[in-house]
Amino acid sequence: MNDRRPNVGQLSLPLVDAMRTAPEKFRVKVTADPSGVQIIDAGINVAGGLEAGRQISEICLGGLGRVSFGTNPKFGRWCWQVHVTSSDPVIACLASQYAGWSLSHGEGKDAFHALGSGPARAIGSHEPLFDQLNYRLPSGDTVLVLEVDRHPPPEVIAKIVSRCNIEPNQLTLILTPTTSLAGGVQIVARVLEVGMHKVHELKFPLTQIVDGAGSAPIPPPSADFMTAMGRTNDAILFGGQIHLFVDCDDNAAEQLAFELPSSTSRDFGRPFGAIFKACDYDFYKIDPMLFSPANCAVTEINSGRTFFAGDLREDLLEESFENA
Repeated sequence: MNDRRPNVGQLSLPLVDAMRTAPEKFRVKVTADPSGVQIIDAGINVAGGLEAGRQISEICLGGLGRVSFGTNPKFGRWCWQVHVTSSDPVIACLASQYAGWSLSHGEGKDAFHALGSGPARAIGSHEPLFDQLNYRLPSGDTVLVLEVDRHPPPEVIAKIVSRCNIEPNQLTLILTPTTSLAGGVQIVARVLEVGMHKVHELKFPLTQIVDGAGSAPIPPPSADFMTAMGRTNDAILFGGQIHLFVDCDDNAAEQLAFELPSSTSRDFGRPFGAIFKACDYDFYKIDPMLFSPANCAVTEINSGRTFFAGDLREDLLEESFENA
């Protein structure tokens, strides 16, 4: 790795240590599996909550982002928001926060599947994205956040340790069920990352991204996984906003703004749960251009011009959040 680029592994460790040393502050539970891997439960057998989700979101960003709570007066009822900023959105969002490490074990109804995000991806994941980013971390103390509702089996834990070429006691796993408050917050805090991922899909040069910020409503949790997953997606699709600062010409900045919003997708207009059901619960049948914030602004830092596209859709947000 280029030494001039930030090390998300090192930058995130103080945030992880804060959760390990003061679990009562975040309402999480810290244990160790038989091999010595540290496990932080943030919503399976404990309460977790908004603050746990906020802290985990900053861990996912590799210590390169700030996550806070605030309000958006544009929304009448769902005004509480997760706000995200990052000093290096390309590395923070794509090399760390993006849930790109797919982990599984077993078959049938008892099979374990999880998506991993956080700094450990840059060590052990085989995603082609890291070659495109030209970014890798050396082996060392690290953390991986898993979107799961149960503890991973020993085989999955051993795979992560092996891929990262570390000792078990160098790994911390944070478990965040989508149905929990902490899980909902850390997923919605991906609003900037979702925008960055679409920037990458649109083949806009990532080297021209200078800075970024985003926000999205905090969805109500649901004990039903499909409902919870739909609400977290819809929070971004219908209520998410991002502002990117770029170094390019005005025409490229304007084109990027025009192509970014979720409303450019052929699948836009219904809650995510309805779209997913219509696609026979197959993510690959959904238009990949759907996954982006509702409202996007792009500022070209040399001319100072800002281009806007997309609209917030509280009507569709209501339909999703009120659906039992």
